[in-house]
Amino acid sequence: MEEKLLNISQAAGMLGVSVDTLRRWDKSGKLAAIRKEGGSHRYYREKDLEIFASNLIKFASEWIQDGVEFPSAFYCQTSSIFNARLTKMEYGLMRKPGFEKLYSLIVLIAGEIGDNSFAHNLGKWPDTPGIFFGYDLSKGIIALADRGLGILETLRQVRPELPSHTVAVKVAFTEFVSGRAPEKRGNGLKLVREVVAERPIDLFYASGDAEVRMQGADKVFRVTRGQRIVRGCLAKIEF
Repeated sequence: MEEKLLNISQAAGMLGVSVDTLRRWDKSGKLAAIRKEGGSHRYYREKDLEIFASNLIKFASEWIQDGVEFPSAFYCQTSSIFNARLTKMEYGLMRKPGFEKLYSLIVLIAGEIGDNSFAHNLGKWPDTPGIFFGYDLSKGIIALADRGLGILETLRQVRPELPSHTVAVKVAFTEFVSGRAPEKRGNGLKLVREVVAERPIDLFYASGDAEVRMQGADKVFRVTRGQRIVRGCLAKIEF
């Protein structure tokens, strides 16, 4: 069976990026195009585009670090767009066999993380407002990210004595943080920790150089220092 090829305009529409972006990705090798023998026009295999678009964590990481463009289907500029897409994901999980008792908790975790990003960066986004929100239910993965202030800077508005990213993230996940709205960051993440600890759900969360990994059978909560600085926040949920 002959593979379906898309021209560059069709491929750009499928990914939600510009034609110029695809040309740049082709030149850099990030997403190589196919050229028919003797021709100069760019073509793309539909299956290759589907695989490329499924690399959620790579897209999220590159965006928060360097502002690299990604498929527009993953961008939620406002909380209303995020919640609409969250509802769509919920419908998909409801139809997934074996998830009758788990789907609402997965949606709860993703919702708390995404809502945190909007609530605590409102009117304070350093550059690009909104969040990255992508999911692949067949692989059981959800990715969220923002280019916001990050947990340390946010919490220092009410806890200026916090010395580091790791301490701030630990506070966010373990303490109820009181203060003037919207600086109550941490209350939602505390709920996230409690739910993940008791369910077959894995979590990776990073902000600054702090990382939280609650994975596999060992669900002991730990905050460690990572090898890189994450701008804003990055989260991966697996189930």
